[in-house]
Amino acid sequence: MHANFSPATQQVLIALGERSYAIAIGAGLLGDPAAYRNLPSASTALIVSNGTVAPLYAQPLQRALQAHYQRVLLLTLPDGEMHKDWPTLQLIFDALLANACDRKTVLFALGGGVVGDMTGFAAACYMRGVPFVQVPTTLLAQVDSSVGGKTGINHPLGKNMVGAFYQPQRVICDLDVLKTLPPRELSAGLAEIIKYGPIADMAFFGWIEANIEALLAREPVALAYAIGRSCEIKAAVVGQDERESGLRAILNFGHTFGHAIESGLGYGQWHHGEGVGCGMVMAAHLSQRLGLVDAAFVSRLRTLVQRAGLPVTGPKLSPVDNAGRYLELMRVDKKAEAGEIRFVVIDGPGSAALRSAPDALVREVIDACCG
Repeated sequence: MHANFSPATQQVLIALGERSYAIAIGAGLLGDPAAYRNLPSASTALIVSNGTVAPLYAQPLQRALQAHYQRVLLLTLPDGEMHKDWPTLQLIFDALLANACDRKTVLFALGGGVVGDMTGFAAACYMRGVPFVQVPTTLLAQVDSSVGGKTGINHPLGKNMVGAFYQPQRVICDLDVLKTLPPRELSAGLAEIIKYGPIADMAFFGWIEANIEALLAREPVALAYAIGRSCEIKAAVVGQDERESGLRAILNFGHTFGHAIESGLGYGQWHHGEGVGCGMVMAAHLSQRLGLVDAAFVSRLRTLVQRAGLPVTGPKLSPVDNAGRYLELMRVDKKAEAGEIRFVVIDGPGSAALRSAPDALVREVIDACCG
């Protein structure tokens, strides 16, 4: 079931059999009723957003959805990673139940990764599953978190530890919403774009190096290409390994170190993309120490991460044993098995693998990369 988009709209298909869906990328999509054609029919739609995004984009989305639904409800959640938790998730269930929403109700996630992850998780759980649509409003959500069906919330002891794999019906990436994105959020999204180069496509990495200024200046042609290519790579990986039994783990390049930084500092101190940017530099250093890449590759990645406006030096998480604290946090990572931390490493530019590394080696990396 696909809408008929304008010729200027790119479509990337996530091929998952009966759970397949399209990612639409283009300008002016959010407020266009045509973008929401051919979704599961229902009488009610619930838009879930946050206090930052709703004032900007809830009204045009509501108007567009009124062409398809009798009732279009809006729920505004508090904004920020620190609210990606049980009490905030309950607010979505409260709204659904208070409005007597049935199992055909369609949820629309209007916001960044936090809103998308929580709305998707609520959709997976409410009446054991209702349809939902991703309308990501950050660059990071457009190229990563809105695609592939990972949903969930954080637990005080670990990031994204409670959740479900649950695919959306469609992803609507409107390039125009990126105009209102704060510069720090734009840089955070660039981290997830840069990620796709070392793990899958070094030609794309070279393109990012050549076009990083255009991306930072939000040039629509550059953004459209970067978002489209990122979604293509992610779609190919998710199509082969939807539930992360193997290959899909490579999409977590930089995330093991990055999640440790996020939870170690307290959610919301560093943006997710900032943790990933710094984490990729640390993971590249680890790859070099394992003899998989050379120093020139590490330097090239570090330079690009820095040019994107992202941190390349990790924070101190403990005044006593910084590396020990990192290791402790990383053992709670979802990729850890039997207490053994597994890292996404680059086993040659454009190719990634999941492997463990001796604690002593990881300590060296942390000591070298954190100030």
